[in-house]
Amino acid sequence: MTAVQVDRPPRFAATVRLLHWAMAVMVIAQLVIGALMVTTLDHYHLLRAVHVPLGVAILALVVVRIGNRVVCRTPAPPATMRPVERRAATASEYLLYGLLVIQPLTGWAMLSAGGYPITLFRHLHLPPLLAPDPSVYALLRQSHTMLGYLLFFTFTAHMCAVLFHTMVLRDGLLRRMAPSCMNRARRTRDRPVRPRTLSPR
Repeated sequence: MTAVQVDRPPRFAATVRLLHWAMAVMVIAQLVIGALMVTTLDHYHLLRAVHVPLGVAILALVVVRIGNRVVCRTPAPPATMRPVERRAATASEYLLYGLLVIQPLTGWAMLSAGGYPITLFRHLHLPPLLAPDPSVYALLRQSHTMLGYLLFFTFTAHMCAVLFHTMVLRDGLLRRMAPSCMNRARRTRDRPVRPRTLSPR
């Protein structure tokens, strides 16, 4: 009996996948914290104490990730994706990278213009990017809010597209970026079961 060959879609490099999921968790946490900061005054200072260093960490990590994506090979997209969908996916990816760079820098500049310290941990501070200026602070605060909404909608659209490919088209798009443990579990589940033969008594 010959074993059934299961097609395995090409995957991103391990470093790309690790950075992808680490950033996904950090961005979701940052969006939730940012929403709580503008909708409630409870624990505002605690939320801000987490929001600032997390934003700096996202900025540093996205720079590493961009460099990693330049070095590592990008696997071919599924055949179900039409050329226009591939261009849209590439454009949304570039938009996400741009927002993840610009948004933390805008927040850093906003705090600097407001005269607030950019505290990472206790006595560890970042230098200000701008001199204190109330009018610049107000402009950057509004920009930071609008960019936050744009990041939320872009991130949500990205997740909806992945879910559509995973649950409707079932074309293996998510498996290109899935952690190794998920792919091992899927291969185990899809492994054909050999028929049991009864030995004569």
